[in-house]
Amino acid sequence: MSNDREGWYQGDKPAPDSAYEPTRDYRVQAPGGARPAGWPNQPPAKSGSTGRRGDGFGGSGSGTGYGGYGSAGQGGSGYGSAGQSGTSYGGTSAGSGYGGAGGGYGTPGGGRRGWRRWLRPKRILLILGTLVVVLAILGTYLYFNVNGKLNRANVLTAYSGRPAPTAGTNWLITGSDSRGGLTRAQEAQLALGHNVAGSRSDTIMVLHIPANGNPPVLVSIPRDSYVPIPGYGRNKINAAYALGGPKLLAETVQNVTGLYINHYLGIGLGGLVDSVNAVGGVRICLPAAVKDPLAGLNLPKGCQNLNGGQVLSFVRTRNFPLGDLQREQDQRLLLSALLKKMTSPGTLFNPFAIIPAANSIAGTLDVDPSVQLTDLYSVAQALRNPVSTSVPFGYFENTSVGSVIRWNSAKALQLFGDLAKDKAVPKSLLTGTTLQGTA
Repeated sequence: MSNDREGWYQGDKPAPDSAYEPTRDYRVQAPGGARPAGWPNQPPAKSGSTGRRGDGFGGSGSGTGYGGYGSAGQGGSGYGSAGQSGTSYGGTSAGSGYGGAGGGYGTPGGGRRGWRRWLRPKRILLILGTLVVVLAILGTYLYFNVNGKLNRANVLTAYSGRPAPTAGTNWLITGSDSRGGLTRAQEAQLALGHNVAGSRSDTIMVLHIPANGNPPVLVSIPRDSYVPIPGYGRNKINAAYALGGPKLLAETVQNVTGLYINHYLGIGLGGLVDSVNAVGGVRICLPAAVKDPLAGLNLPKGCQNLNGGQVLSFVRTRNFPLGDLQREQDQRLLLSALLKKMTSPGTLFNPFAIIPAANSIAGTLDVDPSVQLTDLYSVAQALRNPVSTSVPFGYFENTSVGSVIRWNSAKALQLFGDLAKDKAVPKSLLTGTTLQGTA
């Protein structure tokens, strides 16, 4: 073959009658007779570099061709550099062939597409729906499990002369000195003494939750209040608990206040200790040091976190100038602080805190048969920041049963009369709640 046919693709078209010839070397003739060049020069491959999309003849990740002369992308790659999904000669990826993932003769790579499948709206809704169902089942199980641990007793019964239902909802809340469930070692540690038979009510409160949106009112009844006890004559009101348990106490309270008691809630000494420890203690701020060797109490001035044993000693001490009257205020404050801690977001939304606390506390509570966990939550919310007071004080008196407290009868009748009608209690009848140091 003559050389005059070389370079025909640069402008010289071969003759129509030319015979078949073997494959020629169609290399470009360099100007000036220089050594012929090979394929047109390629852009230098950038080792390991990636772009957002493939360029050139290979298309953008899903086209066809030889992979293009451009830089490597997520879909295709050039002749030397590897893309995220496919490679050309020598790279590694999920795709194969000239164009890598989606380019040229390659097969699609599945790295990011797998994640996209999981992020589709239907899959997300399915996952969220499954999670909601699981949480609902778990929550229902926990509710009925804890609800079943409450100790229910038929405390509020009908009797002749019982007050008619009054406005709002009234709770009788008691704290007894029962040692039930405590070992002798625990009794010694808590300075409770040994071989103390029976139960007496050291804490007696009435919580009124109005139906008209007024603030809840928490009223303390001094345990030494001198009142008539059905079947036993006049005595200190806490004697009713010792003589007839919470049932007789509830009847006595309804008679002397004129309020219809809707629900009952009681807790013993051991239950109080467990409740405080279950929520990690209760924080209080004392204006002065509080000490009482008989109660095993020695608290410094200032803010501090009290454990269950310290709280028990604090609500039992009467080492104050006003004795039991100051103790009532301490009891109201500690009860409010405990309920605030139990219903705080840090406890309610922490399963590692609320579940053990609920299980621990539920078994220590005595309630009437109609009480459910939802009712107790309402009480907890009401006790976070109630209007608080004691029954209006009249005077001390020495009697055959010892030193007792006489109420201011006129003010007491007005206080309970306003509560019975869901009326706001005048400030002149409210004593408030403040902390004091010991005598």
